This record gives sequence, structure tokens and C-alpha cells, in this order.
Amino acid sequence: MTRALPSRTYTAAEVDAAIEALQDPDRFSHAQEVVAHAAPGLQRVLNEALDLGGWFGDAHQDQLRRVAAIADPGDRLRELNTMVAEETRVGMLVGVAVGFELAHELQKRQGAAPASDQTND
Repeated sequence: MTRALPSRTYTAAEVDAAIEALQDPDRFSHAQEVVAHAAPGLQRVLNEALDLGGWFGDAHQDQLRRVAAIADPGDRLRELNTMVAEETRVGMLVGVAVGFELAHELQKRQGAAPASDQTND
């Protein structure tokens, strides 16, 4: 039987404190190992989320065609840089949302596992 976790919301101050704590480079060594292991599955989830959000459908193709058709190389490069930056931001934000939900899923599973099965590996 799984035990339901209480719904949790976060204040702006809690988020700010967590972001501050994440600036410690040592915090990322384990996270990097976990993400490297999970990368293929996370990539599928991220791609699906972006696709469902319409970020890489016809609108994306239209933008690519629009930028490719710009005659002036300087203008084309500027527009391409803008497009890449916007897509990077969207990918990052969707990735954070996926990571947030992954953390919740892991918390649920940890709360449901017998104590002898919980490790810090």
C-alpha cells in the first residue's frame, strides 16, 4: 500500500534559498551522475513535453524557414541567435518542470518503499 504524500507548495523565499544552495559546485556531482544515467529517458520526456506544447511542430519549422530566408547575413545571424536563445530558455524551463516532477515521483516512491530498501546511492 502506498502512502500519499501531502501536497507541497514552496514560497518564493524557499525557492530563493534553494537556488542559493545550488550554487555550490559540489552539490552537482551526484546529480550529474544521476542525469547522465537517466539522460535517454529524460530526453524522451522532454521531447514529448516540447512536442505536446507545440514548440517543435509546424510553428518551429515556419520560424526556421523565415530565418533561413533572411537575405542579409548579419540579420540572419542575429535572428538565428535570438531563435536559439528563445528555444534554449523554453527547453530549460520545460526541463526544470520535468525535473520538478521527477523529484516528486522519487519522493513518492521513497515514501512508499520499506525502510530497508531506501539507500542514498
